[in-house]
Amino acid sequence: MTQDMADRFKLDLTRLDPWLRERFPDLTGAITAEKFAGGQSNPTYAILVDGTARMVLRKKPPGVLLPSAHAVEREYKVTAALADTDVPVARPLALCEDPDIVGTSFFVMEHASGRNFWDARLPDMQPAQRGAIYDAMITVLARLHAVDPVAVGLADFGKPGNYFARQVGRWTKQYRATETQTIEAMDQLIAWLPANDPGLEESRVVHGDYRNDNLIFHPDRPEVIAVLDWELSTLGHPLADLAQHVMAWRIDAANFRGLSDSDLPALGIPTEQAYLARYQQQAGSGPIDPAHWRYALAFAMFRNAGIRQGVYKRALEGNASSEAAALHGAKAAQIAALGWRIAQGEDDAHM
Repeated sequence: MTQDMADRFKLDLTRLDPWLRERFPDLTGAITAEKFAGGQSNPTYAILVDGTARMVLRKKPPGVLLPSAHAVEREYKVTAALADTDVPVARPLALCEDPDIVGTSFFVMEHASGRNFWDARLPDMQPAQRGAIYDAMITVLARLHAVDPVAVGLADFGKPGNYFARQVGRWTKQYRATETQTIEAMDQLIAWLPANDPGLEESRVVHGDYRNDNLIFHPDRPEVIAVLDWELSTLGHPLADLAQHVMAWRIDAANFRGLSDSDLPALGIPTEQAYLARYQQQAGSGPIDPAHWRYALAFAMFRNAGIRQGVYKRALEGNASSEAAALHGAKAAQIAALGWRIAQGEDDAHM
């Protein structure tokens, strides 16, 4: 669950300890911190009191950061807005934008105690259990997309409409800023995506990285009790969020912890088509246009490759949050290549 911290990611409690005690007087024991294993972006720590996890701290990483990246302030805002909806989140408790406390901005939230699944195949479960877990995942995603941003105070959380065009522009800039080598498929997608934008205007709250390992499940039931890691959340088109989630069906287990090389019926995991149908049922939406779905998937691959490239660049500069970050350079090229194949209609077997 947690890992030993390298010195540069060790959480200095000198100022954090009194900051926490001032705001949470019930923290009466010895306070310690353990960094959670995994994660490539914002370092995340369990805050323990006398050895028992009481809350979680999530902070920006050290070093020079890209503009708008690692926005823990936005994570705090969106989770606070969703805390009283039927979208389960770890309730945020306090935000600190003073870099003198732990070196960068951070926030603390409730500790959600439950199960976290890193392997999309859910290897330790029976088929019926896997099916129930996947049904819980898609149900919560549909609930998120049903939230009215205005009603929960998120009208200004992003620009309404024109989501794909704005995101393609943003991630193109981010990719160029972190580019370390020429990836031909990325260059092709950078040209193809603006030229084929379907002009979809719907605007809802989107998570941006909705997947099994960013969810905490009830210890005993197939129930999502907390959606984590809202760094990429904004107002956007729900199809983009859905495509990001369903990427798992297009990537393999060996390299990406995906499902494309798995026997889904034997595992009890729905096919991509069945999963999309369940989303439509839960969301009360109509059929998804195949051309729109192809575009959304290609965009999701493009953005994922851009994220991986950014992680790789941070690894080269020494401020990535996980030692595994250095592996992401090659994977960025692989994901981009898959995105280009999808864009060209060469990977439609799932549709």
